[in-house]
Amino acid sequence: MKQTGSNVAALISAATPATRRRDAETLTALMQEISGREPATWGTIIGFGSCHYRYPTGTEGDMPILAFAPRKAATTIYLDDTGRHGEALGDLGPHTTGRGCLYIKDLEKVDLDVLRGILESTLAWTEAGGDDYAKITVTD
Repeated sequence: MKQTGSNVAALISAATPATRRRDAETLTALMQEISGREPATWGTIIGFGSCHYRYPTGTEGDMPILAFAPRKAATTIYLDDTGRHGEALGDLGPHTTGRGCLYIKDLEKVDLDVLRGILESTLAWTEAGGDDYAKITVTD
């Protein structure tokens, strides 16, 4: 995955429905504050910082350190591994998950302090270099 250099504000303003636009503005401010990095587009993903990952299988690539995508069905927030956040996810509010994805339909219905803690934990894991599942090198 590579940064595409598209306009972040344009990506947010094109998101539908209106809830996604509102949530994208909130997440942009939150992730920028947590990461200390400016937002950038990675296709239809808004990311903060960049890193290189490598799995034991040899698969490797580049990705943002923190990121989300304002998708029509739900906002997708990319995490290290949702299994690491079980207790916090129990306190978050309405959401669904995949292995490394958190799906939220309405950010106003979740506890933003809990979400902040999950994002801070993901950032710390990434900056520490990952684990046996994925080796991470921050590149920015």
